[in-house]
Amino acid sequence: METNQKKPLGPHLGILALLFTVFFNTGLSFVVSMSGKQAHFPGPWEPAQTITTYFQIHPHDVLMCSFFQFIAAVPLALFAVTVMNRLWVLGNKSVGPYIALMGGLITAINVALSASILWVMAYPGIAQDASVIRTLYYMAFAVGGVGYSVPLGLLIAGISVSVGLMKLLPRWLVIIGLVIAFIGEASCLSLVVPNLLALIPLTRFPGFIWLVCVGFMLPKTVINKEPK
Repeated sequence: METNQKKPLGPHLGILALLFTVFFNTGLSFVVSMSGKQAHFPGPWEPAQTITTYFQIHPHDVLMCSFFQFIAAVPLALFAVTVMNRLWVLGNKSVGPYIALMGGLITAINVALSASILWVMAYPGIAQDASVIRTLYYMAFAVGGVGYSVPLGLLIAGISVSVGLMKLLPRWLVIIGLVIAFIGEASCLSLVVPNLLALIPLTRFPGFIWLVCVGFMLPKTVINKEPK
């Protein structure tokens, strides 16, 4: 006889991951130009004058970026809580779901904090003070950079190990998750080796796709086979 475990309650993981991805990247679209013709959000390696000038000239773009990314933190936090509950319902009582929850909540908090700092930078009059804007810029970059990629790596690692041990998802997806998680943890080295800053987007953008895939592919129940 086959019996199904009780289905978990809560929002759909795939939709939450998709909302997070859409909101976050909608915010990015205001400050990142794919064509290279428009002004782009400055990197930490650029001159102080370039950083200050950007925020003085493009406060509206920065404001819209902060708005959408602040909103994006909500579905990410809900995803972290929901995925932990899902893994528990599926029978995983190990530390993996807790690691995923911790990583997801820290990432969501840092996304909201980084967006809040950007909002302050876009506020009228703030960008006119070069010393203040530079301080806020580096804070926002740190919180939204390694403050994003490192805990996101923990979220992905916690999920990957949990579903891998239970064979709930395809092996290739688990392996990709572990690779992204490793890159995320390694991105902390960019704090002392600036040339490794590329590890942050290498965690961020593949991470979007991976979370969406997991959200739609992770089963809601497992089938227990009992003797008749």
